[in-house]
Amino acid sequence: MNRYLKDVFTNTGHVSLFAGRFFKQVIKQPLEFKEFAKQCYLLGYKALPLVGITAFIMGLVLTLQSRPTMVKFGAEAWLPGMVALSLIKELAPIITALICAGKISSGIGAELGSMKVTEQIDAMEVSAINPFKYLVVTRILATTLMVPLLVVFADCIGIFGGYVGMNIHSDINLFRYLHKILESLAFLDIMPATIKTFFFGFFIGMIGCYKGFTASNGTESVGRAANSAVVAASLSIFIIDMIAVQLTDILF
Repeated sequence: MNRYLKDVFTNTGHVSLFAGRFFKQVIKQPLEFKEFAKQCYLLGYKALPLVGITAFIMGLVLTLQSRPTMVKFGAEAWLPGMVALSLIKELAPIITALICAGKISSGIGAELGSMKVTEQIDAMEVSAINPFKYLVVTRILATTLMVPLLVVFADCIGIFGGYVGMNIHSDINLFRYLHKILESLAFLDIMPATIKTFFFGFFIGMIGCYKGFTASNGTESVGRAANSAVVAASLSIFIIDMIAVQLTDILF
């Protein structure tokens, strides 16, 4: 048990130093803009189909499962607002972040791990290229930007999935459906849920980069880096969400 706690605190310290190095490098010029744009495309745009399909099914299933209970209590008119609040405040951010942890964080860990094993990172240093700024900073900035955008996309698709679910058993036009949603939403419902997605994106990118960039020698370390990146990123998402919920409850 003591050894496990020691490993946890040691890894936490190493990740903190890694994050400090990121903040030091991110303010230095020049920014590798081409690599940053490329990573935004690879990490964000290519995840759209998976996020969209998941969000649509999530909104559809949530509507279909909630409707019988709402009808039982004569509250079917509240169903659009309930679905929208559930998606925007919790379901869409968490599910999208977990998808990104599985797809993006593992991909970054495997990519950088293989580059470390094959000594490509060392070759970049010999070529007077800053590998940390080129490989790590661009990827962390890309995930910090793209994960919130993916969450907004998931919110919209999930709400549309709820609209489809509503029209399976009843007939409601899109304008009335959106009007009921907007009536139930407040600014304080959207702002905390949006802010925490930036932290999700940051930790997804940072943990993936840390696990890959610090991978040990040997091909088996690449698989370990990818696997541990998914586990650590997923755990960090739940911890951040728990903290965000508590802070939202205290402040608002």
